[in-house]
Amino acid sequence: MALEDIRNERVRKRATLFEQGVNPYPAQTRRTHTIGELLKKFSVLSAAGKKVAAAGRVMAKREHGGAAFFDVQDESGKIQILIKHDTFGDGQYEAMLAAVDIGDFVSAEGMLFETKRGEKTIETKQWAMLGKSLLPLPEKWHGLQDVEERFRKRYLDLIMNEEVRERFVTRAKIISFIRQFHEKHGFLEVETPMLHPIPGGTLAKPFVTHQHALDIDLYLRIAPELYLKRLLVAGYEKVFEIGKSFRNEGIDTTHNPEFTEPESYAAYWDEEDMMTFVEDLFIGLAKALGKKEMDADGRKIVFHKPFNRIAFKDLLARYALIPDYEAETRDSLAARARQLGIDAPMHASKGKIADEIYKKICRPYLVQPTFLTHHPIEISPLSKKWEDHPNEVRRFQLVVAGWELTNAFAELNDPIDQRERFEEQERERAGGEDEAMRLDEDFLEAMEHGMPPAAGLGIGVDRVVMLFTNTKNIREVVLFPTMRPKPEDKD
Repeated sequence: MALEDIRNERVRKRATLFEQGVNPYPAQTRRTHTIGELLKKFSVLSAAGKKVAAAGRVMAKREHGGAAFFDVQDESGKIQILIKHDTFGDGQYEAMLAAVDIGDFVSAEGMLFETKRGEKTIETKQWAMLGKSLLPLPEKWHGLQDVEERFRKRYLDLIMNEEVRERFVTRAKIISFIRQFHEKHGFLEVETPMLHPIPGGTLAKPFVTHQHALDIDLYLRIAPELYLKRLLVAGYEKVFEIGKSFRNEGIDTTHNPEFTEPESYAAYWDEEDMMTFVEDLFIGLAKALGKKEMDADGRKIVFHKPFNRIAFKDLLARYALIPDYEAETRDSLAARARQLGIDAPMHASKGKIADEIYKKICRPYLVQPTFLTHHPIEISPLSKKWEDHPNEVRRFQLVVAGWELTNAFAELNDPIDQRERFEEQERERAGGEDEAMRLDEDFLEAMEHGMPPAAGLGIGVDRVVMLFTNTKNIREVVLFPTMRPKPEDKD
């Protein structure tokens, strides 16, 4: 039957229920237990002959002689309900069979028993329609084969695919663990603006909008960093935030324009303190999820101390065959990038080109948990530089299975040095680098009031979820990923 015909038939059934004086969308629900509770306490409840009431979505419907069986599912589980002709009589029994479709929400009240086949069942004495569906669910084995359709209609994906449901339960557990771990270590959870007058905190292209009441352009935040650092100036010593950031850049298997990012800052820490914190966090997370060892695309990942470490230039030497990064000029490195099939536009700095080489050529080799350290200063305008290596900064990234999971560094707290870095970023921006950072006078003024030494950390939660669920596409771990509208949806 065509979809339009199915919907028309269900609309007719809805109208019939109203005509019979039955509201198919009542406000109140009779429910004594979740289905999971009924299954867990089944022996006790059935032996006691106690009447129970459950509610959920009809997932299957079968008729057998003078009886009908429905599989009803709520968030906690699935149970069978039995409707007997002898219990309800001709009128009610036939009316129910006619009214209920797969996908409807119903409640059932009655006694628990187990069928000869061992099926836990409610023998229904009373039932109610709770939500009449007008469109059918996908057919269990053949529906939602189109991956794009799964992402567009995630609600159907979650109904039909238990693995997908569990993946998002795992995501919630990961975020909860990160929050609790920070709180356990004395961090205060705070909230900072999503709309920024100046996009800052990282190298990225922002989304821009206009605020009409103030008649100013504002930017969706690309990172909460500069506001969290203002709180260090204010005297809070450990702060963190879990929220959304937005970057107007490419979409691929590990990037979505809207993403979840816990960021944290600890006064009087350096990058070594933060490395220890990150090691403990990920080892604890793996233990909490029961995944001390895990598979990532056929590779076994193990979290244990100490994590591997490698300097940025040593990684380039090992895998990109650039033996002496410091001896390279911007142009010689650009030539090497082009040999490797990497674009090197004229406005790109030496550090930016090196970063692109690292991402494409070197990063895939970092499988076990590894701290990448000593990044070029050009791509780290908010990080302290090494006194004995002024072209490198005290920064690290945690890379696992070829994915960057964290970005962290000893925070620059010298306002004069910070201003010079911002000014260099502005020069790069004028030269065509649209991801360059803006000069933020308000932040610099805050720094000039005095900012303590500190270490900061950002975590890419979406990629962490991908790792712990062995998922290869970021859209599989984001409930409602950014998608191009269908042509018929544009109007």
